[in-house]
Amino acid sequence: MDTASCSSASSSKTMSVGEKKADRMKRLRDLHLKRNEARKLNHQEVVEEDKRKKLPSNWEAKRKRLEWEEKEEERRKACEEAGEEYDRVKLMDVGADEAEKWERKKKKKNPDPGFSGYEAASYRQYQGLTKQMKPDMKEYNAKKDKMGEDFYPTVNTFGSKPKDTQEGIDRMVQDLEKQIDKRSKYSRRRAHDDDDDIDYINERNAKFNKKLERFYGKYTTEIKQNLERGTAV
Repeated sequence: MDTASCSSASSSKTMSVGEKKADRMKRLRDLHLKRNEARKLNHQEVVEEDKRKKLPSNWEAKRKRLEWEEKEEERRKACEEAGEEYDRVKLMDVGADEAEKWERKKKKKNPDPGFSGYEAASYRQYQGLTKQMKPDMKEYNAKKDKMGEDFYPTVNTFGSKPKDTQEGIDRMVQDLEKQIDKRSKYSRRRAHDDDDDIDYINERNAKFNKKLERFYGKYTTEIKQNLERGTAV
């Protein structure tokens, strides 16, 4: 009986050591898996951060703007499918304080950014002229139906030249007269007067002297006259 009991105790002790070893191996494998997962996530974060650094500085604002435009387009399509007017539905979501704030911001905004280049000036002029145009769609469609393919001329198109209407000619003349009148009001280079006193050394100095004369001329007239006569004290 003593031998059997000793053998059973030894067997149970051996199994417990094996179980402990298995448990330690299992925990070691779990640690390896967690380390590999953390390494993988860390690598992904490094790659994403590198991508973000290579993006433009305003990329985040552009992304938010694109997301907003996509949502607006989805809402617009939903309103069109429901037979509703999108602008009216959009205004229903705007509060009175937001509308007032937007109106104040709109009034503060300078509509005229000034001269920045001839290309920008030409573009602004083109935009202003096209906004004034009010095409007659009935006449447009009638001409298109009458002329057929000749309505859109190409290099191979032959035939009579479309005749401009008297109303269109008058509108063009009126617009040219407005442009001429506007140009006549622009500041222009003043003509040189040979009879004026020369009290300057260059053009910049002449402008400076004119400013001084404008503001302080009435106080220095007598002193200037005495200096010219040589009687100044």
